This record gives sequence, structure tokens and C-alpha cells, in this order.
Amino acid sequence: MVVVLKLGGSVITEKDRPETLDGDSLAALADAIAAAGTEGLVVVHGGGSFGHHHAADYGVSTTEGTHDIEALMAIHGAMKTLNQFVLSRLHERDVPALPVHPLSAAARDGNADLTLMTEQVATMLEEGFVPVLHGDGVAHAGEGVTVVSGDELVTELATALDADRVGLCSTVPGVLDGDDKVIPVIDDFEAVADLLGVSDATDVTGGMGAKVRELLGLGSPAYVFGPDAVDGFLAGDDVGTRIE
Repeated sequence: MVVVLKLGGSVITEKDRPETLDGDSLAALADAIAAAGTEGLVVVHGGGSFGHHHAADYGVSTTEGTHDIEALMAIHGAMKTLNQFVLSRLHERDVPALPVHPLSAAARDGNADLTLMTEQVATMLEEGFVPVLHGDGVAHAGEGVTVVSGDELVTELATALDADRVGLCSTVPGVLDGDDKVIPVIDDFEAVADLLGVSDATDVTGGMGAKVRELLGLGSPAYVFGPDAVDGFLAGDDVGTRIE
């Protein structure tokens, strides 16, 4: 079984304070991952206050790119720093996690279509490792480098690896309706489009609406849930909002 789990940037960082880790939250998530067992697990994490603020400062997004090396190294460097925090917390709990940096493993063509090399991820899984990917810069034909979001990576990985389950751990217990109640199932974007907004904090990758769009149409069940439900998701339970 292959499971793709994304840890939202807002969950593992204090997203409105530049380059500030939420250490307690990350530690709790690492505990849940270690306790559940890690066979067949791929982890992706967002940028939170590490990547998003630099990208916003330099005007780089998933569609607007740059050739400015200073900007690109600031974005990529911040994401590598956050990735190292995630890896270290997992290593402390004997999780055999290895980094995969998308800047060196992905590209967009002139139509902005993403290609992610996944052979190394598949081999890592076969050898018992836990690949850990993250939002990053990515070479983009005609644009220099743009941003690739963790949500995009999740869908690419889920498709290429034929994932059995996909989970997005967010700051909310699921996708919420106008009364802040969890929507149990989403199978049509237009039916919930008016309820989905963009994050209040700095986010260059589209907020909850983008997450739902990315997950709809996957061949595997996908879930959006809060940090308290990570253990349930990894145990195979239905948690939060199911997207299919």
C-alpha cells in the first residue's frame, strides 16, 4: 500500500511570522507518523512561513516566474531549511526519511504542465525509506523558475505511484461550509466553489480552493483533515472531508 501524506505549511509553521517553526505541532505529527508505521509512506510538506513569504516578496508564484538568482536561492534555501526541520524530527523518532528536492526533480513546460521525476521516490519506497518532498521552485520554460506547490506534488505522486490513500493535513478539521461545519464528501467543485476562499495569511499557491481542485479526479480517495486526525488517517479511517 502507498499512502501520500501532506503536512500543510500552516500546520508546521507560524505562517504569519517569517521563517518561524511551530515546533510543538511538528513534533506531534512526527509522533503520529512514527507510531503508525511508515511502510509505503510518502510525506510532502508545504512552505508555510519559510517559502511563501520569500516567494511573495519577489513576486514569484505558480504562474509568475523569475530569473533572479537571489530570489530563487532565498525561496529554495528557506524550503531546504524547513525540510531539514521535518527530517530531523522524523529521524529523532527513527523514521527513515530522505529528502527529495523538487527543484532538482521537476520542471514545467511552456504550457505550465508539470513533470515530476518519481522513479527515485518509488525506489526509496521499495527500499524501505520515507521520501519527504516539499513545495519549491521549479524550472519553467519561458518563465525562469516558478513555484511548485505541495498540493501539485501530491497529485503527481498519487498518480505516478498509484497511491491507495491521499491525505492533506490542514489547520481546519476538513473543508468547511458557510457555517464552519465540515463538508463530509466533495465530488463536484462547482457545488462548493462559493464556500472555498484563499487563506488570510500569505499564500502564493491558492488556498483551500486549489487543494480541492488538485484532489478531485484522483483515482484514489483523498481526505482533508486537521492535525488531530493524522493518526486516524494513517490507520485507514475516514476522517475530515473525503474528496473523490
